[in-house]
Amino acid sequence: MANAYTTLWTNDLCRELIKGGFEGERLTVLFGGLHQSLPSFVRAGVRPGDRVYPIRVFRKQMWVLGSMEVARLLEYETVGDDLDMEDYLRLVHWKPLKAGCVSEVLVGPPGTPLDFGTAVPGDVLSTLTYRSRRSERQIKHVVDGELRSAVSVHGIYRLAPESAEALEALVVGQPDPS
Repeated sequence: MANAYTTLWTNDLCRELIKGGFEGERLTVLFGGLHQSLPSFVRAGVRPGDRVYPIRVFRKQMWVLGSMEVARLLEYETVGDDLDMEDYLRLVHWKPLKAGCVSEVLVGPPGTPLDFGTAVPGDVLSTLTYRSRRSERQIKHVVDGELRSAVSVHGIYRLAPESAEALEALVVGQPDPS
């Protein structure tokens, strides 16, 4: 069974992507590394078939920026040997995502368009749950539907199935059932 994960993008990265005209483009590549500034997808347990949701915390809200299914997980040092020209050009195109010490690359079919305007509603945020091997936990520092600190979402975390479904509904723009 496939899993879903969030990865926190910095506001500086988001501003660079907006300025560079990446909004509306479909995600095809994500980068991971060994440091806190660019965490490891491998260490988080991400595998082919899983879905990754880049998120941003800005102005006391969490924003879901899109999603991408993982087709391949490759070592950065040898990625040029493993990709066909089209995928390699996508990797070069998404260069702004390559911040810090990169050690791995996730490649997938085109995901959802990158969108900086989708805030996670307070009721969804207050129930958003991460799942580890040992337990489940909700996001900390959520007060009255606002995220007061990004500390509990900083990194790459596996979502509980219901939370993954809620984020997927937001990124594909399904109408609210209420």
